[in-house]
Formats: sequence, structure tokens, C-alpha cells
Amino acid sequence: MIKPTVPAWIICFIFSVYPSFGQTASLRSFDSLFPGLGENRKNQVFSENGLVRSVGKNNSLEIIPSSDSGIDLYRVISAKKPSFKAEALMVVPYTDKVYSRLDSYNALGKIRDLKGRLYRSHTRNTEIPLFEEATRLESAKKNNPIPDPPPASQLPLADTVFIRLKDVNFGNSYYRGDMTLSPYGVIYNLTNYKSLSYLFFTVMKEEKFFASLYLEPLAEGMLVYSVAGADASDFISSRIDIPTAISKRLAIFIGWVGEGLKAAK
Repeated sequence: MIKPTVPAWIICFIFSVYPSFGQTASLRSFDSLFPGLGENRKNQVFSENGLVRSVGKNNSLEIIPSSDSGIDLYRVISAKKPSFKAEALMVVPYTDKVYSRLDSYNALGKIRDLKGRLYRSHTRNTEIPLFEEATRLESAKKNNPIPDPPPASQLPLADTVFIRLKDVNFGNSYYRGDMTLSPYGVIYNLTNYKSLSYLFFTVMKEEKFFASLYLEPLAEGMLVYSVAGADASDFISSRIDIPTAISKRLAIFIGWVGEGLKAAK
């Protein structure tokens, strides 16, 4: 018996119209990494703003990947023993291309695009920019502004960037971003290397805010998973809603990455 075959022109047509067809076959799926998440939360993950949760004192993170996923941001955050935590999860769907780890690295490099991103201020009852300025710096000791580099053509094994953000609440804030590769994705750790202040008070000492972002191309789109933690004194936390402050910044960061990916050519 002669087995029917698919004409070559049909295969070419499928790959030309659906560029992700075949390219995503070897990628992991969202459900394999986050099984049993629940339909409501999964719908949020695939929405434009993703799923963002603030976690108060003595409460636990709930968005935990499967134990065999190789994604272990929970351990990283737990080792720092923060008083307050937040978590976020988003999948940026593919459009006319399948995002790569290089695309995620280039999205993370667009520091100046953090400027002007809006959040909802309940005290002012309007949307305002969280970061009025966003600048890449020469180093931790040299605060000279430098431009963001053009998109890289090759993915480095590791990279470090120094950032100054003019925060609407905390004024000039200084962060260090450390990027490393994992077997499937990119890990980006962000921490403050100078104290954060509010009015005349120190809100968080250096190295007391920490956010870890994990990006991986999945079959459904680019995964953007993040956890963050912070320590603040009881005096400060009685006057500032620290969990909400963390989650708002985490929402800005994952939205910034998502926009950077969508702009990738």
C-alpha cells in the first residue's frame, strides 16, 4: 500500500503563514511548569497585565512552579528572609515571531523605557508615572549617565547594569541588575545598592529590596515570572503600605519587559 504524502508546497505554506509552527515544538509548555494554577489565575497570566500578588508579613508565596521545572526563585527569595514579598506571572503571546532568550535580554536592556510607565495612585485617584526618570549609569561608583546600547546580536553568559530611577515616592533610587543564563531561560536579579528614602526617613537600607525575574520562551509565548522581597522597619511599614509598594513596582517591571518583547523585530 502506498502511503499518502503531504505535498512539499503545503509544508512550505504552513511554515510561511505560521512562523511559530515547528519552532515551538521543542519548547516547554506553561501547564507543565505551573500545573494546577486554576482557570481564573491562568486567565490573568495570559492577560495584558499578567497576574501580580502582594504578600503580607508571615504569608507565603502561592505561585510556585513545579519541582522539576528547574525554576527556583522561591529559594532565592527565602534565603534573604524578607518581611514583605510579592509575586508576578505573565505570558507574552507570540505574534509574527517566536521570542528567544536574546529577545528577553534585549528587552531587559531598555532601561530608559522604564520612564513614564503609569500606575494607579489611590491617594491621587489617577494614573501617574512611577519613574519620572530612568537612566543607565557607568558603574556603582560613577553616576555618569550612559545610553542604552543597541540590541545585542549575541547572548552573553552574564551581564551587570547599574540604574538610577527617579521614583515618584522615593526620589533617586539606585539599583544593580545582574543577568545570568539558565538551561532554558534568562535570570535577572535586581537589588538596591543604595538606601531608599521617603521624606526624611530611610525606607529600606541597601540590599534590602530584591526582585528576581525569570524569562523563558514557552510553546505559548514568553514566560515572565518574578518574585520580590523587601525589609522595612515597623515604623516605616506602619506609615507606608510596603506590600502594595512592592507589587506596584513588580507590575511596572513585568509590563516593561512585555512591551520590550513586543517591540522586538
